[in-house]
Amino acid sequence: MRLEDFDYDLPPERIAQTPAPERDAARLLVHRRDEGTQTDAHIADLPEWLRPGDLLVLNDTRVLPARLFGHRRSGGRVEFLFCEPTADERVWKAMCNPARKLQLGEELLLADGAVRATMLERPRGPAGKPAPEWHVRLEEIDDPNRSTAAIIERYGRVPLPPYIERDLDSEEPAADRERYQTVYARERGAVAAPTAGLHFTEALLEQLSELGVERAHVTLHVGPGTFRPIQSELIEEHRMHAERYELSQETVDAIAQTKARGGRVVCVGTTTVRVLEGVASQGPLEPGHGRTSLFIYPGFEFRVCDALLTNFHLPRSSLLVLVSALVGRDATLALYRRAIDAKYRFYSYGDAMLIL
Repeated sequence: MRLEDFDYDLPPERIAQTPAPERDAARLLVHRRDEGTQTDAHIADLPEWLRPGDLLVLNDTRVLPARLFGHRRSGGRVEFLFCEPTADERVWKAMCNPARKLQLGEELLLADGAVRATMLERPRGPAGKPAPEWHVRLEEIDDPNRSTAAIIERYGRVPLPPYIERDLDSEEPAADRERYQTVYARERGAVAAPTAGLHFTEALLEQLSELGVERAHVTLHVGPGTFRPIQSELIEEHRMHAERYELSQETVDAIAQTKARGGRVVCVGTTTVRVLEGVASQGPLEPGHGRTSLFIYPGFEFRVCDALLTNFHLPRSSLLVLVSALVGRDATLALYRRAIDAKYRFYSYGDAMLIL
């Protein structure tokens, strides 16, 4: 399979720049694989499409306000995206832009001079090339004992995807802090939201619970690699970025009980699929934690996921390829053409598709 086989044309005006007025007001394209039918609905209609005995599996990662801005002593501006701590929790891996001009040992001032950043190391990746992340130590000028995680929480901005256009010098909209986070987020560590979950409200979750739809959680901390395009021309040669996950015994038990009673495991988002299928691809579904770099493409045998709620994804992306593995490439591209014609909103703040 070639990368060009997973391409489509998207008018720029179809890229959502802001969320829907209410979380559950987003539109929902329902696709039934068994019947080959599509229905236009809304997220608020989910109770009509799910049934008692189904299990919603949600990714409870919490997005860090991981984007900070600073200046070199020369005056040049640098943008940091803090991804995760190293073995030393005061030192974090960070994507930097521009990265090539920074020097080992260099100190920069961030957050209008409130924070000092020291460039400690840039590890080498494959073939000896510099890795995409630097190792950076942060220190708050007025409180040197404040942890790096606390500094990021205090001074960082929401790391919106690059296709959501914001003036980086303007004040951060309060709506982004709230809406680029699921209502059930609890485990800090992501630099991008599991966007299918952004549509849920507490009221909708309660309504589904009253219907008899059960709920379980996994954790996958979405990393910056989620926005990296596939570079290889042949799909099979692509190597996924690794992301940290955790799967609990409680969720493993809930899935086993759902399967036993004939219910459906409904994965909310591609990140949830990657956790469950990544663990299941190694043998029986068992609790644990670690990193997954599973790349799901057509021909993959799904062992856990019965249904998927997902947003509309970028052309030539690993996420679009994953959806194609579940639905079929031709059917997926046909669904996307239908969504474009019907003026659905695309990407992180956009509408969703329910694949049954």
